[in-house]
Amino acid sequence: MARPERKLVAVLAADVAGYSRLMGADEAGTLFHLKALRAEVIDPKVAQFRGRLVSTAGDSLLIEFASAVDALQFAVETQERITVRNTDLPSEQRMAFRMGINAGEVILDETTIYGDCVNIAARLEKVSEPGGVVIGRSVYDQVNGKLPYELVDLGDHTMKNIAGAVRAYRVETGERGQEASVAIASAKDLPLPFKPSVAVLPFANMSADPEQEYFSDGITEDLITELSRSQSLFVIARNSSFVFKGRSVNTTEVGRKLGVRYVVEGSVRKAGARVRITVQLIEASSGNHVWAERYDRSIDDLFAVQDEVTERIAWALVGKVGAAEIARTRQTKASLGAYDAFLRGIEATHRFTENDTVAAIEFFKLALGWEPDSARAHACLADAYATLSAFRADRGLKVLAMQSALRSIELGDASGLAEAVVAALHAWKGDFETAETHWQRALVLGPTNAMALNWVGYISLWDGQLAKAREIGERLRRLNPLEDRDIHELLAFTHYLLGDYEASLQSFRRWDNNNYDRGFANLAACLGQLGRAEEARLAWGRCLERKPGFTLSDYKRDSPYRRQEDLDHWLDGLRKAGIAD
Repeated sequence: MARPERKLVAVLAADVAGYSRLMGADEAGTLFHLKALRAEVIDPKVAQFRGRLVSTAGDSLLIEFASAVDALQFAVETQERITVRNTDLPSEQRMAFRMGINAGEVILDETTIYGDCVNIAARLEKVSEPGGVVIGRSVYDQVNGKLPYELVDLGDHTMKNIAGAVRAYRVETGERGQEASVAIASAKDLPLPFKPSVAVLPFANMSADPEQEYFSDGITEDLITELSRSQSLFVIARNSSFVFKGRSVNTTEVGRKLGVRYVVEGSVRKAGARVRITVQLIEASSGNHVWAERYDRSIDDLFAVQDEVTERIAWALVGKVGAAEIARTRQTKASLGAYDAFLRGIEATHRFTENDTVAAIEFFKLALGWEPDSARAHACLADAYATLSAFRADRGLKVLAMQSALRSIELGDASGLAEAVVAALHAWKGDFETAETHWQRALVLGPTNAMALNWVGYISLWDGQLAKAREIGERLRRLNPLEDRDIHELLAFTHYLLGDYEASLQSFRRWDNNNYDRGFANLAACLGQLGRAEEARLAWGRCLERKPGFTLSDYKRDSPYRRQEDLDHWLDGLRKAGIAD
């Protein structure tokens, strides 16, 4: 008997997720779609990466490659191409492949191949999510460090008819894949709140121009803001949702880590004078699609589309009652130029540096030049002016912030942000009674609006209501369970004044504080209380880098604390750090 021919290859196994359902719904259409994908996407990619299509059976594929690197690049690029094609189809017609890759020795038999290597590839494909790629340890060892993908360890898997456990790795291709995976992996599963809960994931930018990324991000933020106005919904704040940006997500995992019942996904394609928005609402625990829609509109009608999308999601979530409770003041958004500038302003605001805040102000002013009666733009401009005044300690900026906030309220802002800014401005002046009137209104209007809540947290801190400040900080963490760096500024200050210096230092370490001079001064005080004088002086030095000539007298003059004991508490820490005028 002749010895069987053997060779070393990388084997990719793939099949269509939900193929039986697709065939049951539309047999002819499904077969046509699968043939089109083969001819237009899969076969050209097989040729590009020098692969060989070994066999096809119904919806499954078996492909061999000479190298593991070629196999993985084929898988990732093919999945990306299929995802792009799917955006033009209704959700119930979309075809998503699972793919598994293994490397090793196979036995050749005429035109096909056999062996454990093939069997393991097929088992790895079953581990993959629709649209995803899972590789075995043999592939991991060959590709790790050679391709710009993150390989997430899924642990050992026991597989039928395979001796020994098989190590599996999920392939992540997003730019923030590593950072996001660490945050997600380390986050605890959260219980569902009593209210209907939803997370809006970043809409994918399907436009040809990558510079339009801010536009799809803006649509996502707009939707989060609108939904957050409803007191009947629990809406995850922007930062935690954006941890999933650029990732192939498992909605069940999103639901567990964010503690939500529903997940919203979508995409935006902007080309010429047309825009297409696709959106789908998914029940996280089951992955079932509750509702999906596609909107093709001219640019001139874009803002009506946004309102329609929001309202439809509300109806799908909580029916007529939810839709009524999410009733809001709709702005007359007549100009794409105004909205475009507004979105760029929001994008700049989130970077939280002095220069970016200045840029945000200019964008909001530009938007108001086109659309002077936009309550939302006035509210965001007020927020930016108030934030800039914290960087510059400029009272004139606070005057401008007050003017913009009051104008926003006059125009009917329903987000709570304008009221929160007015409250903060009164608190800065020491008028905490008037401030409370406004922050109470802010909480009624925007109980889950993270920007409004952040201001209320600081007002409580300055007012000496430390337990409330801590409660607001923890509420913000619940709204931002995966991306809470900015929230830790509030918690660091609060823990310090409560005398819990270790907890304060932990929050300081988690706060992404690279720009705010007073933040470094407060870190120095915390380190001083802990007896870490050398580190405290380094922190004070970073404060002086950002604000040369800053003194304790400057610190006292610009501090908004109502109680002298709280200001003295900070000064005591600075003196223990060896810092004096």
